Amino acid sequence: MVVLAITDPAIPALMQPLLNGAFIEKDPATIAIMPFLFIALFLVRGIASYVGSTSLDWVAHKVIMDLRLAMFDRFIDYPASFFDDNRSGNFMSRFTYDVTQIKEASTNAITTLIRDSLSVIGLLAWMFYIDWVLALICMLGAPVIGILITIIRRRLRKMSSKVQDTMGDIHHVLAECFDAHKIIKLHDGKDIEKERFHNTVNSHRKFSMKFIMAATATSPMVQIITAVILACIIYITTQQASANPLLVGDFVSFFAAVAMLLGPLKRLAGLNEHIQKGLAACESVFALLDTEIETQSGIKELQSPAGKISFQSVTYRYPGTESDALDSISFDIKPGETVALVGESGSGKTTLANLIPRFYELKSGSIYYDDINIKELSLTNLRKNIAYVSQDVILFNDSVKNNIAYGDLKDASDQEIWAAAESACATEFINQLPDKMNTIIGEDGTRLSGGQRQRLAIARALLKDTRLLILDEATSSLDTRSEKHIQSALENVKKGRTSLIIAHRLSTIENADHIIVLDKGRIVEQGSHKELLNLQNNYARLYQVQFCEQDPSDIEN
Repeated sequence: MVVLAITDPAIPALMQPLLNGAFIEKDPATIAIMPFLFIALFLVRGIASYVGSTSLDWVAHKVIMDLRLAMFDRFIDYPASFFDDNRSGNFMSRFTYDVTQIKEASTNAITTLIRDSLSVIGLLAWMFYIDWVLALICMLGAPVIGILITIIRRRLRKMSSKVQDTMGDIHHVLAECFDAHKIIKLHDGKDIEKERFHNTVNSHRKFSMKFIMAATATSPMVQIITAVILACIIYITTQQASANPLLVGDFVSFFAAVAMLLGPLKRLAGLNEHIQKGLAACESVFALLDTEIETQSGIKELQSPAGKISFQSVTYRYPGTESDALDSISFDIKPGETVALVGESGSGKTTLANLIPRFYELKSGSIYYDDINIKELSLTNLRKNIAYVSQDVILFNDSVKNNIAYGDLKDASDQEIWAAAESACATEFINQLPDKMNTIIGEDGTRLSGGQRQRLAIARALLKDTRLLILDEATSSLDTRSEKHIQSALENVKKGRTSLIIAHRLSTIENADHIIVLDKGRIVEQGSHKELLNLQNNYARLYQVQFCEQDPSDIEN
């Protein structure tokens, strides 16, 4: 780019000897050498332009890759609260759209800034060499251009931020419609979604046009200012031709330098567009990079965990809410004991389970795993010793085998994977798949039924083979037959393990060692199944609601 910039003033510089020496003085040497000088000049410019552009593009794409990798590294470590508070569409937009705006700033902007700034300096130096008075007249337009760019810059930054926000809205609407396509069709919501998407896209178009209008206005204004300056120079030189005559070559060379200034000045004025886009994108991207990740406070590790869990005065409130999700929760789970959490929806069962693997950080109270505060344990070690099956089954667009043996389980043998699948009653449907264990199941397991997806998630937890097993509605998507198989398998799996079970179907936890009943974030009852039925209180009411169609004597039995 430096070579390219240096050769810019060489073009008008060659015009001087070409006109004075070749056309006026008829110098044979000048006539012979000038064609070769022009060929050499443009050969150098062509090579410099190619090398400069491709090299900078390589750097720009590498910058984008590094930024995306850095963003993803942070993304993996964000706490659960981040995903609760942010829309996936806006998040995806930062990865796909905002980062590319930084590319524009790191290619076009840098190229223009370096090359054209050097070109302007070189051309101005040549103009001052020929006639410093005329050169000073040209400089009068600089303050006007500077004020113009400052005014437009503020407008561009504001509109660029709006464009990025609306692009995030587009991603969000698309993601929602993709996930909810069945509901949209079932409830005939296509017109509503079309209107919502139209409004979102139209907002993006409006802000994009406002940005373009502000950016496009810069170049014509710079051209007009430059044209006025050229007109003044022509007028002055023609008026003073008799008093201070310039040679034809000098005048053409000076005029060519002024004309050549127009291109770099126009590009430098348009540079504002790319810089403001890049800066607005940087604000978005680096805000993501500066977002706080999970606290890696603990350094202790569980060596041979027994599976003892203790809650001591645990209180938790989600950010932005006015009431506690959990209020002064205290209880102990002995090693190998099966404890069930029951209660109406919103009573805090899932929140309680999510606190153990530190998906959310406690502000009040303590949780202990084998008498060690979980905040003192490293997150990796803590989670390595917990198997978790949630009510929202998460599967990957990969093979059945890789979904069961995921992450730290990837080195498990085929026999171990098959045994886990068998314990989860999954082998029956796996054998019916086209490629059995190697069958690709689609995004989030869309090629499987709800019960099949649930069984794969259970198989993954069973393969992990930890001392602590958390089941959050693990059988909610199973039919009665599969549920009985799973319950039988879980009874075997739970032996020798500590199990924390969240269930709405109270029939699945009748054999639990201990049942804790939650209501509005507080423990209202606890005991065995029979003890709680005899109390004829919260648990008994929940039980009766579920079995209201049965004979009362069967309930008592």
